[in-house]
Amino acid sequence: MSQSPSPPPRAIATPCVQVCVVDGPSGLCLGCFRTLPEIAGWSKLTDERRAEIMAELASRRSRIDPAKLGG
Repeated sequence: MSQSPSPPPRAIATPCVQVCVVDGPSGLCLGCFRTLPEIAGWSKLTDERRAEIMAELASRRSRIDPAKLGG
């Protein structure tokens, strides 16, 4: 007897925009505004914790020098 194939893994929501440059003073990625530990552990976080972080991202933008964001 063979086992049925397991379903494909569920997609994980991510704010990544493929701009992976970390701002030294703030410690945030200039593309997604996450910290390196958040980026590294993203797939292991619960859906709830990822949602909390994603809700904070817009406000984190202000912690980065606007000149580094092209503005």
